[in-house]
Amino acid sequence: MTKSNISSLIGRRVWDSRGNPTVEVTVILQNGTLGRAIAPAGASRGKREAVDLRDGGKRLGGMDVQKALRGINTHISAALIGMDALAQIEVDNALLELDDTPLKSELGGNATIATSLAVLHAAAAYNNQPLWRHIATSYNRSPTIPLPEIQIFGGGAHAGRRVDIQDFMVMVPGAESFDEVMEVTSEIYRAAGAIMMQKGHSVGVADEGGWWPVFDSNEEALETLVSAIEAAGEKPGDRVVISLDIAASEFEENGKYRLALEDRTLDTDEMIEMLGGWLKNYPIASIEDPLAEDDVAGMAAFTAAFGDQVQIIGDDYLVTNAKLVEEAASQKACNAVLIKVNQAGTVTEAVNAFAAAENAGYRSVVSARSGETEDVSISHLAVGLNSGQLKVGSFTRSERMAKWNECLRIQDELGAVAFVGGSPLSATWWGKAQQGKTK
Repeated sequence: MTKSNISSLIGRRVWDSRGNPTVEVTVILQNGTLGRAIAPAGASRGKREAVDLRDGGKRLGGMDVQKALRGINTHISAALIGMDALAQIEVDNALLELDDTPLKSELGGNATIATSLAVLHAAAAYNNQPLWRHIATSYNRSPTIPLPEIQIFGGGAHAGRRVDIQDFMVMVPGAESFDEVMEVTSEIYRAAGAIMMQKGHSVGVADEGGWWPVFDSNEEALETLVSAIEAAGEKPGDRVVISLDIAASEFEENGKYRLALEDRTLDTDEMIEMLGGWLKNYPIASIEDPLAEDDVAGMAAFTAAFGDQVQIIGDDYLVTNAKLVEEAASQKACNAVLIKVNQAGTVTEAVNAFAAAENAGYRSVVSARSGETEDVSISHLAVGLNSGQLKVGSFTRSERMAKWNECLRIQDELGAVAFVGGSPLSATWWGKAQQGKTK
């Protein structure tokens, strides 16, 4: 064995930001080098993404992970001990051979992604490199500091479905550094909270740290977000723009979209018309899952109508799957993909989806999940892969801020010149899309 071979692998139960059990894996190499990673968990989940293996039953709400841990400490450990941690593809292929089910239902996507990421961390440590540099070197990328998408209001499955739309976010592409984005977003977040308090519309924070609001309509959330941007001293659509995650699959049934907050039901054409009106009236630069994951015709129609104006991201629609990205490109649906490593189940599969998006001319957004931990792997993935964008939730809760803060540390190494934003805004895709769209 060489010094970079895996000598031991340990799975343990830890706890995520919702207080639910999750899986952590520690990988130790022959020379004592250690790598560790934790699996996140989503509430809004695509039907075709890798599934977490949970114990079921009444104990801990059925959410315990003892089955997943047994798989890690027996089958996965036996298969990976002796393998070279520097050979990420071979390690991930070994995981796929152990569980060849379409959604990783035998071992659990939570077990496989925690293991895969832990190996990646161990390899970086073995090479005495920060994780982002190891990723950039391994995949022949030029690292950059990503543009954040930061939640201000949470809704959908992340806030008791009090608002139908899942995420109301801001982006600051006009900023010249990651630190500037943080400062501007902090002011907007504070302003939004003050507005909500004044109106008596705030009931705390949602799963990802955004304000958990009380609104009478989904569009009222957009109006309030515009007001918060203005109250923070910014001109909506100038250096600050809006990003939405519709998560339409969460309220679609039998081809109809049920907006519970407004007590109305829309068909696909009406849904497209409603969202098109929002794009016309508000400084929206990015929209995620505007139609349901099985509404292929609707997603293609929406992209045909608005794909030259805004970023259209597939999340549930693409589930970090290279084949689905390729199919979407052939269908002319979406122009961007959300990269969630636990949707894929291994690092290699996530990178393959990223590569497929790049080949299709799609943009990529590396993303966290609503159930998160202190693990900061995705910050390094966004930097090392040069994804250009990062979405981890809001501007509160330590499991979110840990990832934003990690980007600040990396920027200290790479310099603000590596940040993908910067003026003049009109020279960028998000600026061009917003010309004349302020309200």
